[in-house]
Amino acid sequence: MIERPPRQLLTWVVGLLAALAALTAAVLTDVAWLVDLDHRGEGAETWAVDDRGLRQLLLGVEDAFGTIGITVITVVLAIALVAKGHRRAAGFAAGTVLTTSLVTTLLKALTDRDRPVWQHPEELLTNPAFPSGHASSITALGGVVLVLGSMLIRRAQLRRALTGLVVLVALAVYLDRVLLGRHYPSDVVGGALLGAAVVLLGLAVYSPLPRSHAEKSDPLPQAVPSTRRLAVVLNPIKVEDEAVFRETVRSLAVEAGWQEPTWYLTTPEDSGTGQAEQAAVAGADLVIVCGGDGTVREVCAELAGTGIPVGIIPAGTGNLLARNLELPLYLRAAIDVALTGQDRAIDMVRVTGDGELADRPDSHFLVMAGMGFDAAIMEGVNEDIKKRVGWLAYVLSALKSLMFPAVKVELSVDGGEWTKHRARTILVGNVGYLQAGMPLLPDAVIDDGRLDVVLLYPRTFFSWIPLALRVLAKRRRVDDTVNRMTGRTVSIRAAVDTPRQLDGDSIGAGRELHMECLHGRVLVRVPR
Repeated sequence: MIERPPRQLLTWVVGLLAALAALTAAVLTDVAWLVDLDHRGEGAETWAVDDRGLRQLLLGVEDAFGTIGITVITVVLAIALVAKGHRRAAGFAAGTVLTTSLVTTLLKALTDRDRPVWQHPEELLTNPAFPSGHASSITALGGVVLVLGSMLIRRAQLRRALTGLVVLVALAVYLDRVLLGRHYPSDVVGGALLGAAVVLLGLAVYSPLPRSHAEKSDPLPQAVPSTRRLAVVLNPIKVEDEAVFRETVRSLAVEAGWQEPTWYLTTPEDSGTGQAEQAAVAGADLVIVCGGDGTVREVCAELAGTGIPVGIIPAGTGNLLARNLELPLYLRAAIDVALTGQDRAIDMVRVTGDGELADRPDSHFLVMAGMGFDAAIMEGVNEDIKKRVGWLAYVLSALKSLMFPAVKVELSVDGGEWTKHRARTILVGNVGYLQAGMPLLPDAVIDDGRLDVVLLYPRTFFSWIPLALRVLAKRRRVDDTVNRMTGRTVSIRAAVDTPRQLDGDSIGAGRELHMECLHGRVLVRVPR
């Protein structure tokens, strides 16, 4: 809906308003069929509810979605959107609900329809009945929520669940108005038509989509002439509708002064390396990569040292690199940053070791490498569950792996003396924050030329609780439970084969990891 052209939206608005006008005329002239519908051809009392328990429930719904309730929900929603940087969406939400309320009040005054005579005598409402203010407000608010959901929620399952919830709440409010005797059914229908019309009109005249973050910024200087050639490396399974995504990138690229993009799709056999190489050979001035951390890692590693900037469209589950670079997770905003942002040189980490790594001497990571518990989480994730619930699949895997056995390890930093430790997990990070903003390596900076290491050794199941509190509090004290180190190179040797991961991708069990930070090797696009 949000991508529909204004002309089509206005056509729908005209249709809804025409239906509302016809209904209003029928109300004002007491058309027989409408009177029969409102009274069901029976005694009007059949619409009222006398059961006290049910009446209390209905009165609760009335209060929750009355003027005060809808206002509070709208204000909270608008504040949350502003806090997340979606100011236009916040304006759309507040403006739509406010406009609906004002138009409803005006239409009530024009029609001046009496309330049903069967209202409960203890709780009479005497203001005009047509159209229902509750119905118009919940329709407008529900429409706003659905628009924002289509804009900000990537997973189709979550959007469908949100749609179902909105429909159920709206139906509950509609029924509430009739069962309490507050409105005739035609009042509710009129309110629903009005609310829907205002939502669509709002979309037609004021798009909630964000403007370019660089709209008011001066053009960035160019060190060398650019042909503005754009390449896009896409993992097609990471976008819900490839055609829509392609058109969004194309339109934003042309608007930003880039040539029509050339597309390169990843495959199960090649997750980005070959595609990035093709783009570089073809003379791309900018390569945009859309996928998870693994695809981003492959593309960045291939383009390291070429001087070709990489724009990152986070479309995975973790998106840790994007989060640590403070890139927007909303696809359209991320595309804008990739096209109009500024370049930042970040570190990349070269990795060698035994096992699978012995056959992959060119392995790298941008976010984190790990041995032990964290790698066991990655190995234990059920892909089917991950597709349905996203990052919650990692939570389920973590619960199963929580008491991963401690491992004896030796560490050497910057070629120094080997030190012995016991740990359930060892993480070497190029960035500091995990999911939900967990500051596991709070001193890590992605362009400081150094690696940060943390070893975690909770001795019992319940030891995870104080350990988590220490991490969240960013306490500097180190001991056998939480130990930290930093250096340009880090080598790890485990006493037994141990699960390992690079940027969330399992690389099989092994006993060794040797890592070297390559300072400022990759250019990535970040917000101005």
